Amino acid sequence: MATLRCRDVTFPNIQAVIFDKDGTLEDSQDFLRELGQKRSRLIDAQIPGIGEPLLMAFGINEDTLDPTGLMAVGSRRENEIAAAAYIAETGRGWLESLAIAHRAFEETDQYLKDAAGTSPLFAGCLEVLKFLSDAGLKLGILSADSTSGVQAFVKRHQLDSYIQLQEGVDTELSKPDPALFLQACQTLGVEPASTLMVGDSAGDIEMGRRGGAAGCIGIR
Repeated sequence: MATLRCRDVTFPNIQAVIFDKDGTLEDSQDFLRELGQKRSRLIDAQIPGIGEPLLMAFGINEDTLDPTGLMAVGSRRENEIAAAAYIAETGRGWLESLAIAHRAFEETDQYLKDAAGTSPLFAGCLEVLKFLSDAGLKLGILSADSTSGVQAFVKRHQLDSYIQLQEGVDTELSKPDPALFLQACQTLGVEPASTLMVGDSAGDIEMGRRGGAAGCIGIR
């Protein structure tokens, strides 16, 4: 076990640290904004006038992305359902609305597939991960992105030797449900009370607290 200090707060007896990905390790703001804009444009092309409300729902305002908004903290499924709800408000049936949103999201993925791997690590992240790993701590990533997205991120930045857990959201379960954190701890073979949660959203912090984490560190 190790003792970690963040500013003037000390966390004793730590075995593991679990990180969020987007906004915590990966500077993905520009990509997420472009992703939301493209999704909105494709849906607006079928249903004129819905684009602007969708952008607001996603947390996109011109060239800025709300770090507390849906695109920044929500899973793909949550974003897709929210888009379908706005479509349904135009009078379309729910199944049709879901289908329109799904097609737009799939088409956006194809359009931006080359841009998906261009977001950089935040400065200093690699050094921190290496330092913690060398200290004998188990490290994991628990993201609202898909598990395949997390795995691609780890591979792209050559973090395999540091990250033992590469977990995303692939089911209806999403942050801040503490079950995600508890499952991550179980996979790492550590107790929640010996694990820190590090993230940039209130959902990350609430998930860690409700899951009985040793502490939570917020990234601004």
